[in-house]
Amino acid sequence: MAVVREFTLPDLGEGLTEAVIVQWLVEVGEVVAVDQPVVEVETAKAMVEVPCPYGGVVTARFGAAGTEVPVGAPLVTVAVGAAPEDSAGRGSAPGSANGSASVAAPADPAPGAEGAGTDAAGSGNVLVGYGTSGAAARRRRILPSAAEAPARRSATPAPPATTNGTAMNGTATGDAPGTAAADGPRTVAVISPLVRRIAREHDLDLREVRGSGRDGLILRTDVESAVRALGERQWAAARPAGTADAAGPVPGEERIALKGLRGAAAEKFSRSRREIPDATCWVDADATDLLATRRAMNVPGAPKVSLLALLARICTAALARYPELNATVDTTAQEIVRLPAVHLGFAAQTDRGLVVPVVRDAQGRTVEQLSAEIARLTDAARAGKLSPAELSRGTFTLNNYGVFGVDGSTPILNHPEAAMLGVGRIAAKPWVHDGELAVREVVQLSFTFDHRVCDGGIAGGFLRYVADCVEQPALLLRSL
Repeated sequence: MAVVREFTLPDLGEGLTEAVIVQWLVEVGEVVAVDQPVVEVETAKAMVEVPCPYGGVVTARFGAAGTEVPVGAPLVTVAVGAAPEDSAGRGSAPGSANGSASVAAPADPAPGAEGAGTDAAGSGNVLVGYGTSGAAARRRRILPSAAEAPARRSATPAPPATTNGTAMNGTATGDAPGTAAADGPRTVAVISPLVRRIAREHDLDLREVRGSGRDGLILRTDVESAVRALGERQWAAARPAGTADAAGPVPGEERIALKGLRGAAAEKFSRSRREIPDATCWVDADATDLLATRRAMNVPGAPKVSLLALLARICTAALARYPELNATVDTTAQEIVRLPAVHLGFAAQTDRGLVVPVVRDAQGRTVEQLSAEIARLTDAARAGKLSPAELSRGTFTLNNYGVFGVDGSTPILNHPEAAMLGVGRIAAKPWVHDGELAVREVVQLSFTFDHRVCDGGIAGGFLRYVADCVEQPALLLRSL
């Protein structure tokens, strides 16, 4: 007899509490293998294909494309041990959405009752924070059959909208444990410290927020929507009487949700500006010899070396001289934390927005190795295939905004990092070289730093060393 297994959205790491379904990779009734990707989701960090640890026939999918799913919410149910023809009629019940299950999940069998098959026991592989072994006991949801579903719907008042069996106003539906009525007192369901912090910063009472997550869980999007609604009410109340009502949409306006990568970037930028007292200094440098060095290195038959890789190597050499800048600030302990390894981030513009892939242990890589890793990460970023680990925990950022044709910038620090080097476009300009006016390839370098970590002397020394290496690449030989 087939055993119905429920696969929930696993913890994808880096404190992520939810993901948005981009597309389903399987259909209800389709046979899947162990560790076969079943859905592609977008987190605040990256696009991720989520593999299912069970092999069998897909009996249900939960959520349509564009649905935000909290960690721990069901994604699919799989009939383990069922033949394809056994589940031919087990798709969604008539009128149900997104392939709601029509197969009742039996209670967990006793240890050893499933047999010794690999699919029944799970793959043993993990993403982050979840295992696929069948040995651990856990509570299963009982999914209504097709015959039971209409009766349950008629016996339960229909909520405005549901997500994974939970009403959007926080009241449980179906046979889930009951909660207080909408007008009565209720327990605030929040598990994310980020959600609590956002609410606290905006003086928002979480008791007034209805969670859209499983069992009424309050998600970040719920709090952000409540904050926007609160701001609109306060703004409307402050407007003079008799003015036109501007609370509604303006004809022709376009609204873009701050979700996914865009939302994560907005939150990081805002936090950086709130917490870090940054300052910026800049200098012009003659990059003519640097370009000549790159041309000399790119001989036929040898791996290509990018200009960004050369600049990355200059940064690691400069950080070896000024380790104070490879640091972060622990605001809780009120301590500056100097970090032993340089995890070098570089800004990359993609169709999905700005991302910052991270080259691990950049201080130990050659220019050739840096070039290869930067190229790999850039390709993965443009394809939306970077993992959360490849987009986090950087210690220093290199920002080449010169690719946009601009000379200078004062970028926002990539929180919680303490420094960022900005590189403008390289353009032919008049320059005094060897005592004579000449046309040289000139670049403007900017350096933004956390003033809590260092003073202007350290920052100026770092930037001057970088500029000297740009003008005389042979100086790098001293650090090899």
